[in-house]
Amino acid sequence: MESSSAITLSHLPYVYPAIPNTNRKPTFWPAGKRRNSQLSTRLHCNKMFVPGFGEASPEAKAAQNLHNFFTFVAVKIVAAQLESYNPEAYVELMEFVGKHPLDDGDKFCASMFRESSRHKNLALRIMEVRSSYSQNDFEWDNMKRLAFKMVTESNTRLMRDYVSETSRAETEK
Repeated sequence: MESSSAITLSHLPYVYPAIPNTNRKPTFWPAGKRRNSQLSTRLHCNKMFVPGFGEASPEAKAAQNLHNFFTFVAVKIVAAQLESYNPEAYVELMEFVGKHPLDDGDKFCASMFRESSRHKNLALRIMEVRSSYSQNDFEWDNMKRLAFKMVTESNTRLMRDYVSETSRAETEK
């Protein structure tokens, strides 16, 4: 759904009331340099407003979750690599993973850096794999397609379940 409105600059102070502050410069153009009142500022509002996310958009929150997920994936990849050619480093990594949660990827890597020089090398490897995986191997289009499919199938299933429950309840009356 798309909605837009044209507001001339003379209307803006009513839309965005000025907050008195003597230290600030004027928000709008000085009187001699005002834009032509025939030109309008178009405000495009073609996305849903999602309340309750504070400083970040839902996309920013999803990106943060994906960032942490990429760290998790990188740890799994590095662990699988180490298991076959460096069992000692694999054991160290698994012990570290057991002691430190992977819910915040940056925090995990930062604490790994500070553990020891051997752990520092593991952290560098995890960050390298995380970056490479997110840029080259993660199938973004496939994720989008799967997300759409999951939402559609879930909505259909939930509506079907609701209709069958309500129709059963009405026939029992």
